Amino acid sequence: MIAPNLTINASESAFKRTNEGVIEVKYLPASTVLVKRSNVSYFEENNLFMPLFWYITTRNIAMTSPVEVRLNPGEMYFFVGKDASKRELKSSSSVDVEKIPSRTVASIGYCGRYNQSNFEKAKSKLVKWIEKQGIYTITGEARAIYWDSPSVADQKKRAEVHIPILLSP
Repeated sequence: MIAPNLTINASESAFKRTNEGVIEVKYLPASTVLVKRSNVSYFEENNLFMPLFWYITTRNIAMTSPVEVRLNPGEMYFFVGKDASKRELKSSSSVDVEKIPSRTVASIGYCGRYNQSNFEKAKSKLVKWIEKQGIYTITGEARAIYWDSPSVADQKKRAEVHIPILLSP
């Protein structure tokens, strides 16, 4: 299968990766994204990748990293890189082209299998950290950020949990 190799070779990153075990606050720039949506939880239906992959390959768009995931309902986001950012991309029957505004997120990096258990463990640590700081307000739901392809060994896969925040008034 060609898709995993393209993911591994993604040369452009939408933003800087948070290292394993690190918690940080970071600014994510406004972006154009490609979105595939499902009506069920991401971990129930994990077949969102291929429609996005076919969208970029049929339009000669380079693969970027990471992939962002909304868990419930399941949504997967590919970030559009510099090679296609100036092009007029149109939604297809299965993939939407959208603009997302800049965001400030609390982020925790972790390694391991891309599953709900690892996501929930990291999310729990991150929520506790945010609450302990006493200066942030959570403004949205947690998202999974996946940096590596399915072909990478589970113990070497790099991921993050992002929670959108604002400084409390």
